[in-house]
Amino acid sequence: MTQSKLTIPDLATKKAAGERLVMVAVEEVLTATWAERAGVDIVGVGDSLGMTLHGHENTLAMTVDQMIMHTQAVRRGAPNTLSLVSMPYGSYATPDMAVQNAVRMMKESGADAVKLQLGREGAHIIKAVADAGVPVMSHVGLLPHRVHLLGGFKMQGRTAEAAMELVDNARAIEDAGAIGLEIEAMPYEVGKAVDEAVDIFTFSIGAGAAGTCQLLNGYDLLGAFDTFKPKFAKCYANLAEIATKAFEDYCDDVRSGRFPDDEHSYQMKPEEIAKLRAKLGKDGA
Repeated sequence: MTQSKLTIPDLATKKAAGERLVMVAVEEVLTATWAERAGVDIVGVGDSLGMTLHGHENTLAMTVDQMIMHTQAVRRGAPNTLSLVSMPYGSYATPDMAVQNAVRMMKESGADAVKLQLGREGAHIIKAVADAGVPVMSHVGLLPHRVHLLGGFKMQGRTAEAAMELVDNARAIEDAGAIGLEIEAMPYEVGKAVDEAVDIFTFSIGAGAAGTCQLLNGYDLLGAFDTFKPKFAKCYANLAEIATKAFEDYCDDVRSGRFPDDEHSYQMKPEEIAKLRAKLGKDGA
């Protein structure tokens, strides 16, 4: 059955009603297809795919072109699921740049909204994108685009003062015209305070049950990405182990001569084989 696709206005309605939504970060058509089949509410195409899919040490290397390409694939896999695409590092440094790239990403990727990583200091940029008619979300807490300034991927909001800074950023994001925001890597109490400070849609990862919606990276929950495991990531499968074993079995079968066998080979009619041998003999081959 085709699921009913959420709309942007639905997000605020769901928050007001206290409903819980599910978001998964997916990178390509296959995981997107699985997510939609499972009934996931929102698929996010995050630039964390730079790490999980492209092997970079952080998210900073991704480009607008790459994010568009991955989102196009995700849309083909999950055409009936609300989709959100992350604007990559460096693509929203000024209002004009942000508007140009946001509009392009919406037009070419098929996404329903874009997300950047700005707070009070970038409220004018968020406003410019929103004023251009682009549904835009932002981000508080651990901002991967500031990984070097933060000294790594570390929990945020450790003190009451730091928590209030996150709350103030969330309010500035809402005031700038954003339709939602991400809450990442902070104690539950801080994430809850951020969520309660705004009326717009919120989704969280690594902030306990705070927010309207819960996000996990698809490769993390599938156990497909095992280079490292964030504290907040729960594995529901172990695809990395299953896949590695499958490759090992394939190597063994090929090297031992067990594969390919008759079952996995095309067959020619016996009379045609006889004719072929005759022709080969006649031709002196």
